[in-house]
Parts: sequence; C-alpha cells; structure tokens
Amino acid sequence: MWQVFDSAGIDARHVCEPVDWYVTPQDWTGRNQRFLAHADDLLEQVATRCLENAGLAAEDVDQIVTICSTGIATPSLDARLLQRMSFRRDVARLPIFGLGCAGGVTGLARAAQLAEARPGSRVLLLVIELCSLTLRQSDLSKSNILATALFGDGAAAALISTEELSDRAPLLTVEASGEHCWPDSIGVMGWSVEPDGLGVIFSRDIPGIVRSEMRVIADRFLAANGASSDTLAGLICHPGGAKVVEAIEGAMERPPGSLDVERAVLREFGNMSAATVWFVLERRLAGGQSGPHLMSALGPGFTLSFCLVDL
Repeated sequence: MWQVFDSAGIDARHVCEPVDWYVTPQDWTGRNQRFLAHADDLLEQVATRCLENAGLAAEDVDQIVTICSTGIATPSLDARLLQRMSFRRDVARLPIFGLGCAGGVTGLARAAQLAEARPGSRVLLLVIELCSLTLRQSDLSKSNILATALFGDGAAAALISTEELSDRAPLLTVEASGEHCWPDSIGVMGWSVEPDGLGVIFSRDIPGIVRSEMRVIADRFLAANGASSDTLAGLICHPGGAKVVEAIEGAMERPPGSLDVERAVLREFGNMSAATVWFVLERRLAGGQSGPHLMSALGPGFTLSFCLVDL
C-alpha cells in the first residue's frame, strides 16, 4: 500500500478532522454530521473572503451557486449559509450535486450562464469538497487505497457578473463553456453508496482515455468557439492525479513542465475534487499569466468539462 502513497506525488493535504478520527469506525450519520459542521464554517470563510476582496457585502449578491459532491444537505448548503451571513432573503440559490471533480469548471460555466441570463446581477459561486470524510478504513480495494493517498479537503469562491466593479478590473472573462460525456462510462468515476459511507469508483483507465481522446474533444470545442490549441496562452487543468496531469500534458502536446503549477497544487494540497482547479487558477493569476486559457476538469459521467477564459 505504501507504494501508492509514494507515487501519488503528494507531500501534504488539509483534512477537516483530527487524524485519530479517520482510523475510528464511522457511520453514515456521523460522517454527514461532521460534513455539515465543517462545510458551514468553510463556506462562510471563503464567501466572506471573496466578498471582501471584491469590496462588496453579502447583501450585494443576487444569486448563489453551490457545488459539492462529498456530503448531503437538505436544506441545502446555501440555505444554511443564509442563516450565518446577511444575504438578502430574495437571493436566488442553485445547489448542484454530483459533478465530482468536474464541478469547479462546470460550476463556473453555470454561474456565467446565470449571470448572462440576468445582466448586471452578481453571482456568487461556492465550491466545497470534504473528500477526507469519505475515506473508509473498512475498504481495502485498490480504488479506495488510491483515494486514501490522493484526496484532501478544500473550498473556493468566486464572484461572476456581466458588469465590472467600479474600482477594479476583472480577474478573468469567461468566453465560452462546454462539456463532453463519454458513452457507456458510468463506471469510470463516481460514488457507490455503502453502509458506512460513500465508496469511491475510480477506473485505472482514466489516464489512457485522456491521452488518447482529450485532444480531439478539446480541439472540437475550441474550433466551435473560434479558437485553437495554437492560440491558447496556456492551460488551467484540474490535476486529478500525477498520471492524469502527465496524460493531459502529452495529449495537448504541451512541453514537459508546462503543467508544473498543477503538479505543485497536487503536491501541496492533494486532489480536492471540484475545488482543486480554483487553486490552480489562483496561482496562474498570481504568476501574471494572461491571454486565452483553456480550463478543464474530468468528472463522473464520465465527463470532460471546459471553460475558455481570458486572463
């Protein structure tokens, strides 16, 4: 088992519970109670930080999109957040469950579409994944061992609107979005429902699928939106794992090392499912990257999600 950890390319991760919790048997009820407690706190933190960075208050938000696939909340997480922050009572809410790792990119696409549908409105996108709460010590399958070595916890937030703020330029512009769902691929990635929690479904074929098929799909998306791989300034990819990053680099014919930001995020934080691509984007922006970039992430379905963004 240690060989899996050694080859995962991960040095550190953040997890929401003390280590002792993970080696103690847990049931569905206990896991989800901890999910709700930590999700409430983390969403409040990232939402508050995002709005402070934008110079706005919670009352200025018109719509909230919440992305999560690692816990169940009814009332939804956004409804729970309304009890902790001063959002307006008429704020429109859209909780989305089940997108998995693709949720960070698909969530941006949906938030942008909502902003376009109501020009001038401000859409707060919230992404939270507490992957560590799904780790099950009773499951010694290869998929779960890999998940135990790979996944961590993380959250992110972004504000999307068709109108710029009066005192600052936007960090990026969403030019187009799209996705591709492979046929007969339900078993490639996802969750199974087990007595003691969610069981990971993770096919070893994922890097091979990426290597052989991603470029054709990406080129088709880019061409449909007046772009090409040659016109891109760079990629912003969800680093699902070390082998997946390598496969993307090869499939998109990028020079070795061009996705080192993705590797660094994976190494320092692990795979945080839908939140991970936002950590990559944050570093690309901090590094002064500019021009058209292709954001991408793979998720259950089996789905490849795209956003063409201009930094």
